[in-house]
Amino acid sequence: MQAMKVRKTPLYLTLVGLIASIVVAYFVATNRVSAFDEAIIHFVQGKESPFWTGFAKFCAFIGSTVPVICITLLTMLFLFFVLKHREELILFGIVVGGSALLNVVLKRLFTRERPTIHRILEETGYSFPSGHAMAAFSLYGVIVFLLWKHIRPRWGRVLLLILGSLIIAMIGISRVYAGVHYPSDVLAGYLVSGSWLAFCIYWYQWYRERKTSGK
Repeated sequence: MQAMKVRKTPLYLTLVGLIASIVVAYFVATNRVSAFDEAIIHFVQGKESPFWTGFAKFCAFIGSTVPVICITLLTMLFLFFVLKHREELILFGIVVGGSALLNVVLKRLFTRERPTIHRILEETGYSFPSGHAMAAFSLYGVIVFLLWKHIRPRWGRVLLLILGSLIIAMIGISRVYAGVHYPSDVLAGYLVSGSWLAFCIYWYQWYRERKTSGK
């Protein structure tokens, strides 16, 4: 019974994330997020300084295509040759690749223009949802999931969770600070990618349980 509860938790998270994503998308599509977006933009950009600008540029770099591809390839090589976990490798590829595909589809569906309030960095393409936020959540989220069971000490797991969460959060916040995304873009990116990650984890655990039980 306990195993079933653990396996269904990602499914519940998937449903919650999906519903929340739809709600955010509805408010964006009906232009009802202006007050929310502007309040957060003004607060975040009100902290502007040379240090935070440099940090935002660093976050933009590590969340861009080339570093993400490099981290993805290194993780896949580690899973395949060091841990020899072929099934986890497939999960990793589906999570990261699926998240990237979802971002492309959603951007073309909503075609939301980027904000024009104090642009620190320059970006092209549509704004909703944030590609950096989605890539960060899917990539570092699945890495945390895969490494979790290989770290035995409780403090190690807590540290892993904190580091993963900080990286994801700072990449998202830096996009708002840089003026290339609305906060609702970042929030939607987190929700969509988090929902996709939870969905993939659910099916991965379902498959593992069936394989273990011999069904």
